[in-house]
Amino acid sequence: MIDSRRIRFLDWWHFGVPGKGGWWISRTPALFLAGVVVAGSSGCSSRQARPPVEDSLTTGRITIVCPIEAESLLARERDAFEALYPDASIRVEPARPREAVGRLFAAQCDAAVLSRDLTPEERGAASRGRLELEGYRFAKDAVALVVNLANPTENIALDVLRRIYQGRVTDWSQAAGFTGRIEPVFPPVESDMADFFIEHVMNGEPIQARVLTARSDSDVVATVAARPGAIGFVSMARSDHGAKTLHLSAMNGLPYELPDAETVYRGEYPLSRPYLFEVRAAGPRLAHGFITYVTSQDGQRIVHEAGLVPTAVPVRFVRRSPMRGSH
Repeated sequence: MIDSRRIRFLDWWHFGVPGKGGWWISRTPALFLAGVVVAGSSGCSSRQARPPVEDSLTTGRITIVCPIEAESLLARERDAFEALYPDASIRVEPARPREAVGRLFAAQCDAAVLSRDLTPEERGAASRGRLELEGYRFAKDAVALVVNLANPTENIALDVLRRIYQGRVTDWSQAAGFTGRIEPVFPPVESDMADFFIEHVMNGEPIQARVLTARSDSDVVATVAARPGAIGFVSMARSDHGAKTLHLSAMNGLPYELPDAETVYRGEYPLSRPYLFEVRAAGPRLAHGFITYVTSQDGQRIVHEAGLVPTAVPVRFVRRSPMRGSH
């Protein structure tokens, strides 16, 4: 994996540069790179195709594939980048991890956003194909456990959560201090969130409980909000939209943590996951330029505003609640 600090420079009038005590804006003329536009021939009619645009750090056309739940974030980053560089055209398409990696290897996209690192098998395939890849982490997300606002439960352990989705724990009296049927809610099966939950909560085992299947994170929250006994899981960016977020412990006896920016950034929350770009080293320069923007101060601000945790710039926490969940 190549460290994001090795990425090539571009227009630092807009991009943040690390410095002592925080981030500052470079105004060094040598680092300024203006967008390049190739002029079309004169007399073009409306029937002619658009003239080609030179591939540079700020011009050209690329396609990026990403998880369904990251599509909104990538669209916001793209819109901000294209507002600065009108000769850049970036298409964002949703794809599951294996599909995204396959498309990147086959040059059917120019960058892939993943919510996990490449597997050993994928790295081996790239090595055998003499495909040089570069990886850049730019955000962290967390799987937040949500219940109905009227549910008095505050804490849950990972093992109890697993047994709920195994169908072994079916009543809240088996997990908390009140009685009521548990109704597990599951996100779209094609989402990265579903894959992550199966791997990291279920240890690869299939879901055995009877679940209510939702169409999106928002639908998970809406379902939980409408059913007193429901429990579901969503991105931390959606967890406070009408439901109560539970404190989670990796096992009984360990602290219970809420998925907030600090616990996720420090790795204290048990179910967190990265967002990272994988890109071909010899791919279009615009892909590298866009990644530079996303990992800059401006791009990381968009990550923060989207409710996720920036990881490519220094982060300082000025306040933290002294109260943590306890069993």
